[in-house]
Amino acid sequence: MTTQIATKSARRGLAAIPRGVWALGIVSLCMDLSSELVHSLLPLYMAVGLGASTFVIGIVEGVAEALALIVKVFSGVLSDMFRKRKSLVVAGYGLAALTKFIFPLAPTLGWVVTARFADRVGKGIRGAPRDALIADIAPADARGASFGLRQALDTVGAIGGPLLALAAMVYFAGNFRASFWVAVIPAVICVAVLVFGVSEPAKVGGDNAKTHLRLADAKRFPASYWIVVGIAGVLTLARFSEAFLVLRAQNVGLQVSLVPWVMVIMSTVYAAVAYPTGAAADRGAGAYLLWSGLVALISADIVLAQAATPAVVFVGAALWGLHMGLTQGLLSALVANAAPADLRGSAFGIFNLVSGVALLIASALAGWLWDAYGPRFTFYAGAAFTAIALIGLMTRGRKIGTLER
Repeated sequence: MTTQIATKSARRGLAAIPRGVWALGIVSLCMDLSSELVHSLLPLYMAVGLGASTFVIGIVEGVAEALALIVKVFSGVLSDMFRKRKSLVVAGYGLAALTKFIFPLAPTLGWVVTARFADRVGKGIRGAPRDALIADIAPADARGASFGLRQALDTVGAIGGPLLALAAMVYFAGNFRASFWVAVIPAVICVAVLVFGVSEPAKVGGDNAKTHLRLADAKRFPASYWIVVGIAGVLTLARFSEAFLVLRAQNVGLQVSLVPWVMVIMSTVYAAVAYPTGAAADRGAGAYLLWSGLVALISADIVLAQAATPAVVFVGAALWGLHMGLTQGLLSALVANAAPADLRGSAFGIFNLVSGVALLIASALAGWLWDAYGPRFTFYAGAAFTAIALIGLMTRGRKIGTLER
């Protein structure tokens, strides 16, 4: 039976993925196009334009990303309680779109930080309900492929964002504020596609009635779910903010105007790997793919620690993208598979809460290590945490090796 389902899924391929998943992928593409344009320039703008230290940038990035992941807990629970997910998704993307007007207008570092935090809160509001909505829409035998496709389209936006940043910086002669205005356009398109192109299933988890969730419901999550959450938490400790890739490129002498190429290379590999990984996961290769992803991150950290030229940083960024493509969509698919249908929003919320706390710690620690001991020590520490996650996966991975329930 397992072989038949896997064969059917492989044969149907992209045709098995519903229209709503495609639309959500396009929404992610447009918002990432907007967000990554800003984020590929923001660390340098804060450091060069506003005089922020690496430690401050690490704290800001850590808090910002942690906010996004922690807010997902509450939005995920609310989407389960009210059995409605799209309204929360629209609210989250809408808030993120509004912040794109603030970055070019912000007069001080405080305003920039506020906009960054608000942008990530928007991401938190939409994240868990969106992932749960994909799980609700996607057929069980194409769930990995659906998450992989959404992640791939999201990452296409992550490629386009830095490219737009490069073009904008050239066109506007290095003017950060003028370049930030370009990010407004895809953000507005994103919200329009979401509002008019995505329809929520008539039923979520069995009915549309409001339900009261209790702490006791946590007992309904199987051991495989908590294993995924635990491994993801340790893994996030190893994978601090990608802002440090940008800072590493500048550290080894890459021109400020060319630094966004780091994110382009990372995101290109990420996008190329994400969908094939999801499709392979539908055929039962989940644990092997995660092992490969952790090995890729260890390799990336070692390469980045040893980097002395921009070319070596580009190699490290490519390995980082390989890691992301092998793990991120797959982890989401594993969470969706393990969680009961009526608790998927909460499941993604808890999953992201753990990851959010880990990311805050990781980015703050990375910034401190960078200032105190230099970038090499920072990346070596990341490799060590990844090795711990790999050991945990090797000992417990059998329980998460398939997407079938």
